[in-house]
Amino acid sequence: MVTYGLPIVATLVAWWFSTGAILYLDGLPRATFRWSLAGATLAVLAAFWGLAATAGDTSVAGAYLAVFCALVVWGWNELAFLLGYVAGTTREPCAPGLRGFARFGAATRAILHHELALLASLAIIAVLTADGANLFGLATFALLFAMRLSTKLNIYLGVPNTTVEFLPEHLAYLKSYFRQRPMNLLFPLSVTAATLLSAWLVHSVVRAGDPFAITGFVLLATFAVLGLVEHWFLVLPLPVAELWAWGLRSRDEAAHADPALAPARVATPLPSAPGLATPRAVPPPTLVA
Repeated sequence: MVTYGLPIVATLVAWWFSTGAILYLDGLPRATFRWSLAGATLAVLAAFWGLAATAGDTSVAGAYLAVFCALVVWGWNELAFLLGYVAGTTREPCAPGLRGFARFGAATRAILHHELALLASLAIIAVLTADGANLFGLATFALLFAMRLSTKLNIYLGVPNTTVEFLPEHLAYLKSYFRQRPMNLLFPLSVTAATLLSAWLVHSVVRAGDPFAITGFVLLATFAVLGLVEHWFLVLPLPVAELWAWGLRSRDEAAHADPALAPARVATPLPSAPGLATPRAVPPPTLVA
C-alpha cells in the first residue's frame, strides 16, 4: 500500500502547497518580486542539476527526485509569469472588435514569452535526460505543459468559471482575452483526452514490474488525474478557491499595509454569452493545468 499511497500523497501535497506558495509570493508587494524570482532561479538551477544527476537513476528515490525537480522547473515558469517578468510581446488589453484569427494572434502575443520559456525548459530537460533511463522528469514536465495548454485554450474559448479574480494587477490586461460561456467545443475533447491519458497511466502502474516504474507511473497518473479535475473546475460551481485561501492571504496583508500595493482582487466584465451569470471565483490554473 505504501508503494502506491505514498506517491499519491506526495503529489497531492506538492500540488496544493506549490500552488499556494506561488500565489502567496505573487500577492506580496512588488518590491519583493525580484527577490522571489532570484530565489526561484537558484532553485531551478538546482532542479536542472538534479534532473541531469538522476537521468540514469532507476531507484525509487530517483523517480521521486526527477519528478519533483521537473515540478520546480515548472514552478519557476509559473512564478516568472505571474510576477510579470516573462509574459508576452504585448501588455495591452485585447482591442475591441477583434475576432477569429486576429483575436487569437493577439492573445498569443500576450503570453508568447511565457510559452517560449516553457518550450525552452522542456527542451533543456530533454537534453539533460536524453541518455538516461529515468525519463519521468521529462514526462512530468510534458504532461504539465499539455494540461496547461488545454486549460488556456478552454479559458480563451470560454468556460463558466474564469480565473480573472486571481490575476495580479500587472496582468489585468489578460482578462480581456478570456470569455465566459456555458461551454465550448474543445472542452469535451479536452476532458476525454485527459481521461484516456489518466486511464492509460493507471494501466501502466498495473503493468509496471519494479518499484521504480511503479513509483514513477503513480506520480504521473496522479498529476494527470489532478489535471483532469482542474478541467472540471472550469465548469462546475465548486468553492475550490478555499483550497488556496492561505496563499491569497498575502494580498489582504499587502492591502492592509498599503492599499496602493495590493494586487487587484475585483473581477472585470468579460465577453460572455447572453444571459450568462457573473463569473464565479475559482482558483487560477495551478501547477497541473
